[in-house]
Amino acid sequence: MSANTNITEKKYRKLSIQVSLNGFRFCCFDTLNQVVLFVKEVDFNDFEKSIKVEDHYWQAFVNHRELTTTYDEVVVIHENNLSAFVPKALFDENYLGSYLQYSTKVFESDFFAFDTLEPFDMVNVYIPYVNFNNYLLDQFDSFEYLHVNSILVAKLLESSKNISETQMFVHVGKEHFEIIVIENQKLLLFNSFEYQTKEDFIYYILFTAEQLKLNPETFKLQLLGEISEESDLFKTAYRYIRNIALMNVFHTQKHNDFSTAENLKYFILFNS
Repeated sequence: MSANTNITEKKYRKLSIQVSLNGFRFCCFDTLNQVVLFVKEVDFNDFEKSIKVEDHYWQAFVNHRELTTTYDEVVVIHENNLSAFVPKALFDENYLGSYLQYSTKVFESDFFAFDTLEPFDMVNVYIPYVNFNNYLLDQFDSFEYLHVNSILVAKLLESSKNISETQMFVHVGKEHFEIIVIENQKLLLFNSFEYQTKEDFIYYILFTAEQLKLNPETFKLQLLGEISEESDLFKTAYRYIRNIALMNVFHTQKHNDFSTAENLKYFILFNS
């Protein structure tokens, strides 16, 4: 985390960057007033496909001067499905790779990191994008980095305080989605799925519900991410699940002037 020790030099600005192989999104926080000032997105499909991903980042930093502004704090959020949640009681920092070997292909050369979800006695073990971190170290003096699912799960657990019923949350991306099941502020299940069609989408949701013995007539499903009530994904899920709704993002929206749809889409970034 890059910080100025002299209070007269503080900018009261924080930059959060959510990085992936297909592009990245970033936003700026006014830390004095606790509000989001702006959010922007960079899609690498708009660039030449022949050049390396690192070069896409270089080009984006040239095109977006906001990325080269001075910030008191910089947070980098790694977006991939190379992660696993581990109960703190079973966690050993010396065996990080072993927690991932059953859900993803692990190599000896891989670099592992972990985020501790302190209030919930859990640790998220993951493989960060080391090449992105190295590039960003050339742009910023230092920064904090963590995994996208650490923020997502922590915020959903936090929002489930004093709710005893079993809840299923689905966070929707362009080509993947995450299912999170919570009961009594405890994580029952987390999994990430790739999808291409609305049939893929509803199949994985109903399969997960069946495995956990959740009745589609009674359990509560909340959707967030890149989804709306007009989308085919929502309409398809609505046909099979009675108690379905977009997640209430009121608490996030209090800190910005963006629409409900944008707060659903950038939920992770805005809560970083």
